[in-house]
Amino acid sequence: MTQKLSAAQAPALFTLTTGPVNCYPEVLSALGKPVLYDYDPAFMAYYENVTRKLAKALSSNDMPIVLQGEPVLGLEAAAHSLVAPEDAVLNLASGVYGAGYGEWLKPRAKDFHEIRVAYNDVIDPEAVDAFLSAHPEITLVAVCHHDTPSGTINPIQDIGQVVRKHGALFVVDSVSAWAGVEVDIDACCIDLLVTGPNKCLGCPPALSILTVSDRAWDKMAANRAAPRASILSILDWKDAWKATEPFPFTPSVSEIYGLEAGIDRYLAEGPENVWARHAKTAKAMRAGIKAMGLDLWAVSENIASPTCTSIKLPDGVDETDLRSLMKEAYGVVISSGRAETFNKLVRVGHMGPTAYPLYTILALTALGGALGQLLDKPFDIGSAVTAAETVMRS
Repeated sequence: MTQKLSAAQAPALFTLTTGPVNCYPEVLSALGKPVLYDYDPAFMAYYENVTRKLAKALSSNDMPIVLQGEPVLGLEAAAHSLVAPEDAVLNLASGVYGAGYGEWLKPRAKDFHEIRVAYNDVIDPEAVDAFLSAHPEITLVAVCHHDTPSGTINPIQDIGQVVRKHGALFVVDSVSAWAGVEVDIDACCIDLLVTGPNKCLGCPPALSILTVSDRAWDKMAANRAAPRASILSILDWKDAWKATEPFPFTPSVSEIYGLEAGIDRYLAEGPENVWARHAKTAKAMRAGIKAMGLDLWAVSENIASPTCTSIKLPDGVDETDLRSLMKEAYGVVISSGRAETFNKLVRVGHMGPTAYPLYTILALTALGGALGQLLDKPFDIGSAVTAAETVMRS
């Protein structure tokens, strides 16, 4: 006999989280295509074609690298590959994920430095400039573009230009920002970008996407500690995009199908249109939150991410109770904070398929209704919806 699921166990009607996100229909369809043998010349040619499309989506002059694992693989691989035992590195930490990256950098470097700010703020490029002036030995700087547990977005172009001025390599985690906001790799002076298709591109969590500058390739090649013949090796995949070259190991064939579908959709809609859609959705959500009398987590709305809205929890509200009630009463699932931001905020994702302003109405209604029940007082959902709709019509 089939066991009946409780309300808490039942799937949500609307998943408005910061990832994994629902896939676009085209992606789901592509995932069901027949799986080709990876050394079938047809698949090898197909893989090269998908990589070329990906380079176009990234606006990259270089062929990107696709590692066969969700983006945490790419992030760890970057730390292992670029940091040599004699290096001094600087980690920029404006949130849980940015700070966490230091745990991979620190054991591999001779000297580890960090600039850390409050987790509702972002990195000041002038502070980076001053620190690098005082520490000219630093060879690598790392930053999390959108620190998802805080919903804040760092000014990577200004930071990157400072890093390039001082001659260091610049590593950027843009997993939850790329394809939802513009990421100009050249203007941002990015040497190694790590992202993935499982956020704003609307694909499942299974692949890492990397762009690698010539400077970064040279650094990895010279680094004896860089992984080779390993799941963490970036070097092994350098030429694997070519139809004439072998794969280091079996690629995730079905996920490559899904990746192509996500890229095709992104390019067909037009990157600028996709970015504008994400930005308008976040703007509508922020307008609704403020109209409801709630506070944004970010110290300034100017640093709030276009791909995620973080809302400060009112006094007396437990985030688990809030999110559980939103799911059970409204069928809506949103994200909690993480580590230091846990039980201080909740987050609504605006990524890929849910980056449409209409979804803010669902989020605001469920959030306001659940808060009203928990605190036994009304929240002005009507004003919140009106504020969001005003942004939609603008």
